[in-house]
Amino acid sequence: MNADQPAAFTHQTEALNGCHWHLVVEGQGPLLILLHGFPYSWYEFRHLIQPLAAAGFRVVTPDLPGYGQSDCPDDLARHTHVRLVGDLVALVQRFQAGTALLVGHDVGSSLAFAAAQMRPDVFTAFAMLNTPQTLRSPVAPRQLWQQMRQDSGQVFYQEYFARDEAITELDADLRHSLRAIQFSISGAAVGAQKWRATMAPGEGFLDTVSDPAQLPAWMSEAALDVYVEHYRRHGFRGALAPYRCREINWAQTAFLSGCRPTQPALFLGGDQDPANERFRRNYDQLEQVIPGLQGKHLLAGAGHSLPEEATAQVLAHLLPFLGRLRTTSPSL
Repeated sequence: MNADQPAAFTHQTEALNGCHWHLVVEGQGPLLILLHGFPYSWYEFRHLIQPLAAAGFRVVTPDLPGYGQSDCPDDLARHTHVRLVGDLVALVQRFQAGTALLVGHDVGSSLAFAAAQMRPDVFTAFAMLNTPQTLRSPVAPRQLWQQMRQDSGQVFYQEYFARDEAITELDADLRHSLRAIQFSISGAAVGAQKWRATMAPGEGFLDTVSDPAQLPAWMSEAALDVYVEHYRRHGFRGALAPYRCREINWAQTAFLSGCRPTQPALFLGGDQDPANERFRRNYDQLEQVIPGLQGKHLLAGAGHSLPEEATAQVLAHLLPFLGRLRTTSPSL
């Protein structure tokens, strides 16, 4: 069996608060939930699932709503953190576990952070990959984006992702979009190949990324085939929902203003992630945002696709972190 083919995993579907979530479930032990990022699916964790299960965890890896084989609700409010954290709590209950550990990547990192803020009694520790989190801004996202546009004359990618035109652009050629985005945010991209976070007037998002002449070693044609198939069901409408609902998400979470989760936490990023330039300040201030932070590391040579680009390095940090939790927490 090709390592990039997913057939060896156990798949199931669970209805969580009226939304069907597709899950990959492996192993036995304390519940460990892996939350993928954009533009991926559960599949980005394929190299991590078995080692984590072998370490003694029941590893549950969902397609988030809007991705892959999970439902894609039309109501944007159904994609907010408040609703998704409620689904995650229901997922923990479905597996008859009182608590769970979370590992999130990119938008999954944001969701893991929100879950730790909202339900510290359920989500007792979390790890974030590639996206350092911040406290809730006192200013709404649209105001921040507008100010950035006025200051620079350019459109921030998150503002563009909230527009219908982003879906149309990225859906036109799923394979091209997925290949170019995943390559350009990775450590394999150099110089002008690297993704940039803003667009000049008249540009679309695909003008900020590069389509590689040759795939990097960690991205096979077989893996790209799987991603394209996963995106055929909903296109980028579902994948962009976390960005399209940010204004709603911000409005719903005033109760989290100033909330600093105290659970044990870990952050892993890539030192070649092109997002570092934009989010370096967030990385530098993580200890102030997350008092329970037990480590933060930028992995050499890696970009934004850590689970695939730097599997061994991720496991080298993640397994000891999770192992310490098993020996120090009575709930695990």
